[in-house]
Amino acid sequence: MQATMEHMTLWGLISEASLLVQSVMLILLAASLLSWFLIVRRSAILRRSEHDIDGFIQRFRTQTDLNALYRETRDSTREDAGAEQVFVAAYSEYLQLKQQSGIDADGVMQGIERSLYVAISEQEVRLEKGLQFLATVGSVSPYIGLFGTVWGIMNAFIGLSQVQQATLSTVAPGIAEALIATAIGLFAAIPAVIAYNRFSTRGQTLLTRYYSLGNEVQMRLYRGLHAGSRNMAAAA
Repeated sequence: MQATMEHMTLWGLISEASLLVQSVMLILLAASLLSWFLIVRRSAILRRSEHDIDGFIQRFRTQTDLNALYRETRDSTREDAGAEQVFVAAYSEYLQLKQQSGIDADGVMQGIERSLYVAISEQEVRLEKGLQFLATVGSVSPYIGLFGTVWGIMNAFIGLSQVQQATLSTVAPGIAEALIATAIGLFAAIPAVIAYNRFSTRGQTLLTRYYSLGNEVQMRLYRGLHAGSRNMAAAA
């Protein structure tokens, strides 16, 4: 009886499981640890990106000299400085196109629009990094755990067929150790699914704000171009 009780502990059930079931448990545990690492990391990156765009939009709207703002932000190498990178991409394209002869204001604006599209697409890739892994863990882990459970129960019934008298204490350890695989699969899948949905929503919100920032940058540069054209026409 004492040996049975010791065997029915969680660690006892795991250590007595078959090699295949233990391998399934190990795979699911590794997937869970990697998921939590990504969850913590992506949460920190998204939080810093949200703070960055809040601060930059305030600076952008209060700064009257965009050239000075460009000099302040062009050397920023922070990965989460998405708003600054979007602005720098647009303004550097604006400076380059404005120096070229034969390009009118509409041509400059088209170049700025293309550069904004590329910069925001790069931010989209950055925000979605790691989400594919979370989606895979969330969708596949329950099935891997179920495979381990089916295999463990199958072994339990094979062992049960080899005894003359079947009792609950005989079959319970085998079924219990098999069900642990399903429990670990759900433990890996549930946080991954919740994090994936949460990060996807926050990422889409950030992308919308990047597009809004891009539109504001375009409007200010457009006004600057046409104001310069009017001044040149008046001087002539």
